Amino acid sequence: MSSRISRRDWLLSTATLAGASREAGATPTPGQRAGKPALQVASNCEMCFWRCGILAKVQDGKVTRIEGNPQHPLTQGRLCARGNAGHFTLYDPDRLKRPQLRVGERGEGRFREISWDEALDWLAARLTELKEKYGPESVAFFPHGVGSSFFATLMKAYGTPNSAEPSFAQCRGPRDVGYALTFGRPLGSPEPLDLANARAIVLIGSHLGENVFTSQITQFAEGLARGARLIVVDPRFSTAASKADWWLPIRPGTDIALLLAWMHVILSEGLEDKAYLAAYATGLDQLREHVRNFTPEWASRETELPAGLIRETARAIAAAKPAVVIHPGRHVTWYGDDTQRARAMAILTALLGAWGRKGGILLRTPVPRGHFDLPPFPEPKRGRADGAGDRYPLASEEQGITTGLVEATLTGRPYPIKGWIVYGQNVLESLPQRERTLAAIARLELMVVVDILPVEQTLYADLVLPEATYLERYDPPHIVETAARPFIAVRQPVVAPLYDTRPGWWIARELARRLGLEAWFPWRTPDEHLAKIIEPLGISLKELKARGAVSFEGRPYIESRKPEDGPLFPTESGKIELYSKLLKELGHDPLPVYRPPADPPPGWLRLLYGRAPVHSFARSQNNALLAGLMPENAVWINPQTARAFGLHDGQRVVLENQDGRKSLPVTVRTTPGIRPDCAFMVHGFGLRAPGLRRANGRGASDNALLSRVATDPLTGATGMHVNFVRPLPAEES
Repeated sequence: MSSRISRRDWLLSTATLAGASREAGATPTPGQRAGKPALQVASNCEMCFWRCGILAKVQDGKVTRIEGNPQHPLTQGRLCARGNAGHFTLYDPDRLKRPQLRVGERGEGRFREISWDEALDWLAARLTELKEKYGPESVAFFPHGVGSSFFATLMKAYGTPNSAEPSFAQCRGPRDVGYALTFGRPLGSPEPLDLANARAIVLIGSHLGENVFTSQITQFAEGLARGARLIVVDPRFSTAASKADWWLPIRPGTDIALLLAWMHVILSEGLEDKAYLAAYATGLDQLREHVRNFTPEWASRETELPAGLIRETARAIAAAKPAVVIHPGRHVTWYGDDTQRARAMAILTALLGAWGRKGGILLRTPVPRGHFDLPPFPEPKRGRADGAGDRYPLASEEQGITTGLVEATLTGRPYPIKGWIVYGQNVLESLPQRERTLAAIARLELMVVVDILPVEQTLYADLVLPEATYLERYDPPHIVETAARPFIAVRQPVVAPLYDTRPGWWIARELARRLGLEAWFPWRTPDEHLAKIIEPLGISLKELKARGAVSFEGRPYIESRKPEDGPLFPTESGKIELYSKLLKELGHDPLPVYRPPADPPPGWLRLLYGRAPVHSFARSQNNALLAGLMPENAVWINPQTARAFGLHDGQRVVLENQDGRKSLPVTVRTTPGIRPDCAFMVHGFGLRAPGLRRANGRGASDNALLSRVATDPLTGATGMHVNFVRPLPAEES
């Protein structure tokens, strides 16, 4: 299939839409385009999860262009390739268009189109039946994204405690727990990093410039332009590594050893922020004793980095204190020790005095918001099924453990899970151990998917509900307290929904009405919902919708805090806890301990994966513009390794993992920018979804090769950098 955009696709992408923006409820700004009247509507993007500010140009009822919104306080008019291409997803001819009810076997993809009334009546009847037979907790909810909050309210009102999103167990859960154990608060999203004012920036497996977050990259570039020193710890020569003063191609899985050695150098040479620690921290003596023997020479044997380099970089970090950003990362589920690795990074941040200091980690500024008076949610008769708060004591009971719900569905323990409702995530690509997910789906009595595209999981659904895209719907406002200037940003429809699709808020509210749960949806329109939320902020609905975002004065540094902001460190001690008594009480290491990882067996490579600037997970590969820029992925292999396998650059291979799982064919990219014991690929390709005519079968899926995980004992998160692969010539596989 050609990666070029055909004239037909271009015309489809700008097809005329029935219904103008005014009818969709937007607050437009008039303008001109090619001498004709045009509307400019402010909203925020959802081509990935960062929700950058956008301005959609609408002419004759169709979106002709998307640009950055200069009034958005974080992105300030900048927008990445994905954001610019959003209307190509809006006008994707492969979109789900009408509700569909399964008529064939699961996986066959045979459905009949039905009306919304029939779909919601059918679903309400099934949910009522499951509640009567097994209890409401037998239905699990798999959400992702801000739009899922309406369904989250619905599912709590229904009575199930079982909700889990991959952002915790497959992404940033261990990070937030590790920082909360240390400082009393999770980091939140977006990460509160003062990159523009940093004098030193440390990236540990964090691929800035590839996992594009426009504002964070802008601030990163600004910090470098102002002279910040950059240290990149990564087995791969990433885009960020190409900008670094020091690139440390570490042996995978040994990050804690490096962090302990950095602490050893800082404490043994008296380079810590003594006044800050004396005022705000506890456990320094225990930490000092703990790292006494973790010398750079010891760490060198583990990390395969020169001892002199470890010592040099530790001193460089300390010399820049407190204006140091130890980037906490985002996708941090690697080796099963991920909470403790986050703890080590948080402790290092504390030693440098960087939490709540200019050029370090910003403090949260609370933003008041209005609330509806809702009835109390019913108290579940049985606890969570995923182990959150029980088997995994520090897992978030709000975000849950996705793979724990898969396990409960498979085993029926602690009780049977009989129904799944999936919104905004693709469980066959977001969760590892794909075969287990499919086996769990086969045991369900009900599977419902709410999506905008016919991704693979829709083939296994009993009911598919087509949601309107982010350009056609209202979602809850984006309230950010972690920025230097906190703000609220609105997502509003810029055009009316295409086909027979519906916004998520409408689907959830209509289903609630059929289930007798309308008391939890006391508002009638999105404007009424938004007006209530912004009531305490002193801004008008009209102003917010016209501007897209409104910011407020922030208090991001210790010296600017006010009593109403709450305790500086809401830990049990009221201080930074370098030594965690809670972890000790739970029977875990109160200070981070390094345990060596398993190395690849001879003839095998550790599989690493990451992002690309023009794609988001597996959600953008069918976008005509983005697919034209990057139609498929490749596998990075060191030239030395390629020679050992008898391979050459550009050759097509199949990757086989240690359990015999094989990928679709993928092209070899030989580069010295990766360690010889590793292979790397961009996540999100190799989709097996016939309904996605542009993306189906293009490239290889790393997720299909993640048949093993290392489970974090504190959070239940799945470390996924523990799989090994070998490349086989495609013709021989």
